Amino acid sequence: MTGMSFRWIPSNPSLRSSHYLPRSESGFPLPPSPPTWRLRGHLLPPREEYGPLIAIRSGTEKIVIIGRYKAAVDIMEKQGGILADRPRMIAAEELLAGGLTIGFAHAGERFRRMRRALHMHLQPKAVEAYQPLQMSHAKKTVLNILDELYNFLNHTGTIERVLKAMRPGAYLVDSIPWLKYLPWYGRELKRGYESSKRLYIRQLNHVKQQIQSNIDVGPSFAKYVLENGHSYGITEIEAAFLAGAFFSAGSTMTSMATCTVLMAAACFPEEQAKVQAELDSVIGRHRAPTFSDQQSLPHLQAFISEALRWRPLSANGLPHRTTKDVIWGGYCIPAGTTVSGNHWAISRDSEVFPEPHTFKPRRWIDDQGRLRDDLRFFVYGFGRRVCPGEHVANRSIFINSLLIFWAFQLTLDPGALLDDMGYMKGDVQRPCSIQFKTRVPEAELRQMMQKHSESDVA
Repeated sequence: MTGMSFRWIPSNPSLRSSHYLPRSESGFPLPPSPPTWRLRGHLLPPREEYGPLIAIRSGTEKIVIIGRYKAAVDIMEKQGGILADRPRMIAAEELLAGGLTIGFAHAGERFRRMRRALHMHLQPKAVEAYQPLQMSHAKKTVLNILDELYNFLNHTGTIERVLKAMRPGAYLVDSIPWLKYLPWYGRELKRGYESSKRLYIRQLNHVKQQIQSNIDVGPSFAKYVLENGHSYGITEIEAAFLAGAFFSAGSTMTSMATCTVLMAAACFPEEQAKVQAELDSVIGRHRAPTFSDQQSLPHLQAFISEALRWRPLSANGLPHRTTKDVIWGGYCIPAGTTVSGNHWAISRDSEVFPEPHTFKPRRWIDDQGRLRDDLRFFVYGFGRRVCPGEHVANRSIFINSLLIFWAFQLTLDPGALLDDMGYMKGDVQRPCSIQFKTRVPEAELRQMMQKHSESDVA
């Protein structure tokens, strides 16, 4: 590895960097820092040179980037309470989100209230209620592929706006906060907030009307928060943003993850064939797969895990902020420091993932042929800020991947050039061009996908 990509580094004229930042008040030194010129092009130096932690400054802001698996676990997981806060992100949090989204919320009572509401509804056992809906959507996806209608990334515009607004240096207001009070500044961000607010309120009101009309809305977080939000002290506008973000972020990230899995299948046909051999052995081709097959398909689950390690959904996760000093490896990360786990670098840690640049689903399988429970990748973030919808997302990614692998053989479009690194644009991945060939006679496949029965539920 000659360097590690990190797109969240600020391109700020006040960026000040030397080989090492000063010692902290604790007496322990801050993590090492590369020279300024090494940061150009958003490329950091080899981890072997600077170790698992790298520190930089942007004006008065201290930033620490974590690039190794053990450091991420020790700091961001085991000391997650100290890193549960977010740094102030004026463009993303205050202007674009109106200070209402849980993802950007600072640690405190309001964050805990919203988090409790989500957790109660999204416990692993509770999310089983979503399985019929997820199965129905997955079957429609297969039918849309047959009809050449499906676009996995038709909602990426919103997430791209958020990710752009998160980047320090993208908006001057993050360095000069008083700009937010100028009526002409950040108009596109303010319009984005108003647009999201109208959409989320309209969606919540629609569910409210259905409830009042005694219409069965099925499993719905919007319904849950309308009926139970008062017990968590959640206001109606908070409920609208909580439910809206749950839907929009969940559907977008699930689509992105499914795209990544499909690209990996097309790029590595031998590994795809191994998964499909498992599907043929467990399921055959005369019935549609269901959630009840999951525990019998370790190789499919390993393939999904490896795909999301091979090409992380984002090179960098959301930044955290320390509320106390963190001492690790002889270094001090002072209170008030912005800390970010570099997903790309962590996924390339050869101590945990030997041959990290090789696509090896087998690394997730133990000697008994079972899915390993001692290895994980941080697809959904770290510690107490891990995405609360991860269990729903995992089930959606699994059932979509299962049905598509079972129904189709995936190949790259020979008429389209593949650049699986160029496939990542900014912080949001883009799909390569994939061709689908049915593995089941099309008439039978359509009939099975159009049939909805109790067998859809595990």
